Amino acid sequence: MGTAPSLPGPAPAALRFHPLRDSATMSRRNLRHMLRYPSTTLVLVGMPIVFLLLFVYVFGGALGAGISEGPGGRSEYVTYVVPAILLMTIASTVQGTAISIAMDLTEGIIDRFRTMHIARVSVLTGHVVGSVIQAFLSLAIVMGVALLIGFRPGAGLGGWLATTGFLAVVTFALVWLSVALGQVSRSVETASNLPMPLILLPFLSSGFVPTDSMPAGLRWFAEYQPFTPIIETSRGLLMDQPVGHHGWVALGWCALIALGGYLWSRRLFGREHPS
Repeated sequence: MGTAPSLPGPAPAALRFHPLRDSATMSRRNLRHMLRYPSTTLVLVGMPIVFLLLFVYVFGGALGAGISEGPGGRSEYVTYVVPAILLMTIASTVQGTAISIAMDLTEGIIDRFRTMHIARVSVLTGHVVGSVIQAFLSLAIVMGVALLIGFRPGAGLGGWLATTGFLAVVTFALVWLSVALGQVSRSVETASNLPMPLILLPFLSSGFVPTDSMPAGLRWFAEYQPFTPIIETSRGLLMDQPVGHHGWVALGWCALIALGGYLWSRRLFGREHPS
């Protein structure tokens, strides 16, 4: 008599999906790319630094006098403009995220990942984690330059921790949006252009001049677009001043952007790369 065929047992542990492990692997992949090509980070952080120096040393004297009832000047203006530059730094970094996603899609590496026994969620999660880390490295460089040219925040330890946490929330939200923008792009060139509004919106906010100085229509837009409460919250936390309702509005915008970007990204990834 022949032996009965054995029923298939559970898959070996090495072959099971493990989202956390696979996400960590993909995150290391993106961090290695960052370390292998440090010029990419320097290019992304270069533009915010150029704008910081330009606005402080070229326009700072005149603009500083306009935002304060006192003598104002560059020392006053650097305090005012740094939160906007920090937001531009995050926006510049997530532009690199969209480009990286588009490169993976156009070069076929995503299709190769599909043939491997890895959790599908880890592909996008690796980009998100790597981008958040890259953004904070860029923020540290820009903050260092700001301190060198005279930025003197009034925040204590608690204020710095709150600022760090808040900027992490902002970065997380914008990264997920950029992941979706990278997937919807059909080329690397398109991916480099789609996130440009994120870099330009701080100019149409309270980041560089108070909204009270703007024409009525532009003032309305500046006051109700998401980057104004984000900048005002960052400014209040860094200077140890009350943030008022701006904090809740900024967190609400971040939650909306993060949720929308995540759902959009998941839908695009599932449509283009079904199981």
